[in-house]
Amino acid sequence: MRYSIVNLGCKVNRVESDDLAVSLEKLGMEPWSRRHGEGGHAAEASGGGLLGESTGADLVIVNTCTVTGEAEKKTRKAVRRALREHPRASVVVTGCAAAIDAEAFRALDGRVVVAGKRELAEATRQADRLMELIPPLRSSFRAMPPRVDGRGEDPISVLRVGRGFPTRVGIKVQDGCDNACTYCIVHVARGRAWSRPADEVVEEYRRYTEAGVREIVLSGINIGTYREEGLDLADLLERLLGASSEARIRISSIEPRDVSERLIDLMARSDGRIARHLHLPLQAGSSRVLREMARPYSAERYVDLVDRLYAAMPSLSLSTDIIVGFPGESDDDFAETLAMARRCRFSKIHVFPYSKREGTPAAIRSDQVPPNVKALRAAALSELGDRLRNAAYEVRRGSVECVLVETNGKGMTESYFEIDVAAELSPGELVELRLP
Repeated sequence: MRYSIVNLGCKVNRVESDDLAVSLEKLGMEPWSRRHGEGGHAAEASGGGLLGESTGADLVIVNTCTVTGEAEKKTRKAVRRALREHPRASVVVTGCAAAIDAEAFRALDGRVVVAGKRELAEATRQADRLMELIPPLRSSFRAMPPRVDGRGEDPISVLRVGRGFPTRVGIKVQDGCDNACTYCIVHVARGRAWSRPADEVVEEYRRYTEAGVREIVLSGINIGTYREEGLDLADLLERLLGASSEARIRISSIEPRDVSERLIDLMARSDGRIARHLHLPLQAGSSRVLREMARPYSAERYVDLVDRLYAAMPSLSLSTDIIVGFPGESDDDFAETLAMARRCRFSKIHVFPYSKREGTPAAIRSDQVPPNVKALRAAALSELGDRLRNAAYEVRRGSVECVLVETNGKGMTESYFEIDVAAELSPGELVELRLP
């Protein structure tokens, strides 16, 4: 019996999708792929495991995103494509879009099953529960060899390593969000913020390092709000550093207001064991626009934080997200964003033209920015982002960094640049290299 997973959206979704893949294989299922011999884990919606064989998979899971209106459109397209290309499959829709509008997905086809993240995660660890959630799988499971024992798996014992999985392994430490930015609906889809027990995170980290993983990416919807039994994110990082010295730790993304002085100091003292790279979402360089987005900081406070980060870690690499064309954004507001990007010397800018998300305050505003203006601003910011990225790399050219060797002769530097590496290096190695 074969499965395919289509992943859309954030890095947390990718971690969750890979967890599902491992659990399904523990039950005896095999990854489906249009290219024989390749893994079918967490294929992206752009293609991967959704084309080719006429019979297709028996089970397709679409892990959805709903952060913008465009993301919602991509999600529906991915579900329709799964139904079309896998005519025998049960199609399970999970994730943020499914949480917001489950009935819309059920109405697409009788083969669609909508399941919550936790519900699906628990079901994939036990054959009986998966068959209860998806009755059409009963006959397929009964026809399988007796290797399936139906017993659950401890989620910590399920490791996402080997062929088909990333060399940089994500560990989800937090979920949910208590913020309510006016353009975003994720706090509704994911619910209130909660954190995993520190002992559980440390044990999972230890097991991955023992399995040879050399970069662990801590992920969460709002990771800086990690709080568990009196511990915050800096406390958790200290415990991880003490548990093993074999792997580099990378913080996936963190909100500006959650970067504490203690966290900055810990990163600076870790000598690269915590990657000196942060993804620090800005969203806009205008304090007026930030207020209307309900972002909990001003442009001035963001710059102050960036200055403190660079003072503590001069080699820090700083990436960000910026939305252009938010309702009411003027030419002057956008000019402030461009100036802010230059001031912060970002090594990478993810540019997002504002996309209305139904159900959010920003979507009903009457001062929407015309599409052609948004496109021009996105192009201008992207061009600046490319120049800043080139400048950031030139500063590092010839220096030595620890590089995680990935596949196809590529490696990821501590500062989050992909470089070419020697073919004789093995994927998964963490080696010191001079940046070409």
